[in-house]
Amino acid sequence: MCGIAGYIDLKGAFEEAVLRRAIEPMMAALVHRGPDDGGFFIDREVGFGLGFRRLSIIDLSIKGHQPMRSFDDRYVVAFNGEIYNFREIRVALEAEKNIKWRGTSDTEVLLAAVCRYGIKETLEMLDGMFAIALWDCWEKTLYLARDRMGEKPLYYGWQGKTLLFGSELKALSAHPDWNGRLNEPALQSYMRFSYVPAPASIYRGIYKLRPGHIVTLRQGALTLGRLPKSKAYWDAKCVFDSVQENPFEGSQEEAASLLEQLLADSVERRLIADVPLGIFLSGGIDSSTIAALAQKISAKKVLTFTIGFTDPEYNEAKFARSVAEHIGTDHTELIIDTDSVMKCVERVPRCYDEPFADVSQLPTILLSELTREHVTAVLSGDGGDELFGGYPRYQSAVREWQKNEGILKQLAEPLNSVMPYDILNDIKGLGGRPARLGDKLFQRLNAATANAVEDVQMRYLSRWRTAQPPINLAAVGFYSNSREWAERGDDFNRLTFADTVTYLPDDLLVKLDRASMAVALEVRTPFLNHDLVKFAWSLPSSFKFQGDIGKSVLRNVLYKYVPPGLSDRPKQGFEPPLADWLRGPLRDWAEDLLGPDRIPSDGWLDPQPVQAIWDEHLKGHRNWQFELWNILMLQAWRSEWNV
Repeated sequence: MCGIAGYIDLKGAFEEAVLRRAIEPMMAALVHRGPDDGGFFIDREVGFGLGFRRLSIIDLSIKGHQPMRSFDDRYVVAFNGEIYNFREIRVALEAEKNIKWRGTSDTEVLLAAVCRYGIKETLEMLDGMFAIALWDCWEKTLYLARDRMGEKPLYYGWQGKTLLFGSELKALSAHPDWNGRLNEPALQSYMRFSYVPAPASIYRGIYKLRPGHIVTLRQGALTLGRLPKSKAYWDAKCVFDSVQENPFEGSQEEAASLLEQLLADSVERRLIADVPLGIFLSGGIDSSTIAALAQKISAKKVLTFTIGFTDPEYNEAKFARSVAEHIGTDHTELIIDTDSVMKCVERVPRCYDEPFADVSQLPTILLSELTREHVTAVLSGDGGDELFGGYPRYQSAVREWQKNEGILKQLAEPLNSVMPYDILNDIKGLGGRPARLGDKLFQRLNAATANAVEDVQMRYLSRWRTAQPPINLAAVGFYSNSREWAERGDDFNRLTFADTVTYLPDDLLVKLDRASMAVALEVRTPFLNHDLVKFAWSLPSSFKFQGDIGKSVLRNVLYKYVPPGLSDRPKQGFEPPLADWLRGPLRDWAEDLLGPDRIPSDGWLDPQPVQAIWDEHLKGHRNWQFELWNILMLQAWRSEWNV
């Protein structure tokens, strides 16, 4: 696991010393992602710089050093990630041509494949997680590519006359030409979802490369301020459409058997490493299945890691411990205390260099720190909920959509425009507390205006649910045009697909990547093998949802290894007791960030609704933890990065 960064400078200052002074701080900003090694490549002819920081996982020797140059001197690559099928590709290459290898790294195999097949065909062959920067020295062309599911990040865009790219925004901001300006539509989207949806970033002119895409940047054809359109080498929409038209036709038992085989193969490939490796284990369906299969495959005890909270209502460590004992892993757990929380909160804005407010980021950071004390790489169960229907909101959204007809739907929009929500919110309920009738009516009327089941889901995902938000809310990307999906597949499968291409890469995988890479820990996700993803999309929704219970077919796999009583429980997720923390150990920190003097009068936020919900939360009248966390993470980010 590593970090990449670079630039194409069109100003014409191509002295090596100048180019080197530009790339070195970009590399330094990514040391946390790759503490083992670093290097850079400069092409003086065109003002190109490419930097790399390495966390050694496969082939720990100097022979895995990057940027790596091909034997014919045509290509130079900086590669962040892992290619899990690199050995199979290596064998195929050797069958075609006698190749003299330097070492045993997947990077070298990637380069050899590009030389033989070309970049696009090579990408289609890869099973892995990756962000790739490939420079063609002959054609003076840069190729940027990202893995199919979006496990590894890649930003790119213009700053003045320089095109920048890198694994994290902090690398781009280290370049001398950086002049980051706030992207207000992205800020509005952040306030709705708690993250900035791709392809936007929080800065104007800087974008996230979409998962499964490649962009070609030819030095002689670049236009200042404009970017060529990226192209999909793996189009998730097309794949989903194809399997919906040709779904799996076997029995649920046959589906479970095939799923077990696909998942076991994926786990086995992701256990390959030249460093110690472990597994995140929460005790839930997804992580328990991964841990059980890994322990079956492994010849020795697998290392598992979990985290818990001192509040017994939120502490799930005992469930993970029970599963670990049953399958026979070597288990380690950490219970979070107040001091750990405070120290972690202070590090969040540096770790996430764009506003990010998934509350489970705190335990994820702490779990990553614990795990890194023992191993360098770890497997995770991320993706199981999105692929196999693990969130109760899927059923809720479908039920709400199916009853969303009649007079209320016709009147919702005109009523919404005239309703005195502020007055209704002031009406007292039992005990003299504000009943927030305005917000409750707002949510119901807002749901009634939905044009597709995806619109209903967007409301469930929205982290600001009051009638009077402190900023206009927007939705970019997928949810800005959800109507186009109205006829594709059944409602349940479309909702899981929507999460797989939005919430998963833009929230969960961002959370996982930044938290783990902050401590140089590589995380591998077996559920996100693209063949397994395609198979999951092909399954009828009845194989996933049975009544209010999701992940039926995945449970059938798990029950071969773990009895139902150890893993079947209401989904808790990884959320800490944030509501209580904000009234307790985090109160002073929060009040400092939420004060009227800290929310500037620049038109971004209205301080009045912020103060209103903060007061209600402190008094215990309502739980506004998600809305408040959005504001707090934004404010902390602004303070850290001087925006």
